[in-house]
Amino acid sequence: MPSIRIGFGSDFSVSGANVGIGTTIANAKLQVSGAAKADFNITGVATFASYSGFVAQKQNINKASTIGFGTVGVGTFQQYYETETGFTDLGGVHHGDDQYYNTLSQDLVIDDGQILNITSIDMVGVTTIGEYDPHSHQSHVCLGALEELSVIDHFSVPCGEINDRQNNAIEGSVRFNDDLNTLEFFNGNEWRQFTYNQGQSGRAIFGGANQGATNALEYITISTLGNAQDFGDTAETHPKHDRSASCSSNTRGIIAGGRIRVPSTANTNTIGYFALASGGRSADFGNLTRTQRMMMGVSSSTRGVFAGGYNPTSNIIDYIEIDTTGDAIDFGDLTFSNQSAGSFSNGVIGVWGGGYSPAKRNEITKVTIASKGNSVDFGTITHKRAFLGGCSNSTRGIFAGGDPNTNVIDYITITEGGNATVFGDLTIARNGQAAASSQTRGVIGGGGTPSNLKTIDYVQFSTTSNAIDFGDLGNTGGRFIIGLSDSHGGLGGF
Repeated sequence: MPSIRIGFGSDFSVSGANVGIGTTIANAKLQVSGAAKADFNITGVATFASYSGFVAQKQNINKASTIGFGTVGVGTFQQYYETETGFTDLGGVHHGDDQYYNTLSQDLVIDDGQILNITSIDMVGVTTIGEYDPHSHQSHVCLGALEELSVIDHFSVPCGEINDRQNNAIEGSVRFNDDLNTLEFFNGNEWRQFTYNQGQSGRAIFGGANQGATNALEYITISTLGNAQDFGDTAETHPKHDRSASCSSNTRGIIAGGRIRVPSTANTNTIGYFALASGGRSADFGNLTRTQRMMMGVSSSTRGVFAGGYNPTSNIIDYIEIDTTGDAIDFGDLTFSNQSAGSFSNGVIGVWGGGYSPAKRNEITKVTIASKGNSVDFGTITHKRAFLGGCSNSTRGIFAGGDPNTNVIDYITITEGGNATVFGDLTIARNGQAAASSQTRGVIGGGGTPSNLKTIDYVQFSTTSNAIDFGDLGNTGGRFIIGLSDSHGGLGGF
């Protein structure tokens, strides 16, 4: 999980009028007297009704000042200074030491009506023989970050249970996610990635077909309605193909493996890529660790992951770094050999649901995309089926259609584990369709009944309702095509 350093008392909240140190047994106590002392054989919960010692997050300046010009003196000696109304003066205007204003919080907040005035004030005495004791008083403001706090004679306890502190953010908070190496902000409900939106237009790409054996790529704009338009082709890497896996960043589309149908029918380990912002032909990226079709692809904004596959049915997971080129690297293993599952991600978690090995399945499994390792159990879809379409926004993912031929759409909340729930129905029962998404819509294209279809449906992720007709595919379509987008749930941000 991401690590968050918190140093301000105001970032913590008291739960049940108590604060916790993070031990586990409710009846055990920690005694503090002068310095922190404990019986470390006790693994209990230590609670305090209050805490102290952390600096406030904001340092307020609210000192009033006076107006006027004043002189003081005895005999022939005079000392003078002046102040102005509305100013909080950090300088020492009387004879004496310089004044310093210090804060660890990095925030100096000036109350309404006050003005921060950092001054250098000259002081001089005037006598009959000339100036006497000329000198200046300086003002200083010192800012610093609370990187580490060492306490010698007092123990200051942060509030909240240990599991609550990392999630106890306020709207607008920013953190660096060590797992994903991304900057994130808290929108009041969840942590979201900052996304550089260059080239991110809400474009979905569909490609390949098992009807007529095509290498065509077509695109739609997810926020609109209408038929697909020509984008380019995959002749360089996947000439006339189907049953490939796909994934994408917000700039690149990736096609991996599959079955090449012309000039001969054979599986491939080729990985191809193309720029999403412009049409054209795919270029060679590298090779998978194996030669297979019917794999399932997921991605974050930087990493693509390919799992399972057929001929033979496999449990292999490998991955690529999308912004580079090169061969795939071993990631881990699925909990069971699988192919033809629905798949999607929220940028942190990659999810696969359903599939086939050696019979239709209903299990949902997941991996953490930023770290290598084997998949783990997530839950189940509503019924066993293969050849599903899968897509998601950053919180909700859907599994659409499947074999045996069905129009059912299931959904899960990606950050929560558990079984899928019915979302609604496709406009027509089908299997082998592709899916793509933005943060608001999922689009499902192609498939078969088993007769090949060119139908595109869409759903709104924020609702649970039936799919609505979007338009039709053109040269692509039918079963076992690929679908990807430049704005899917794995890309985060807004």
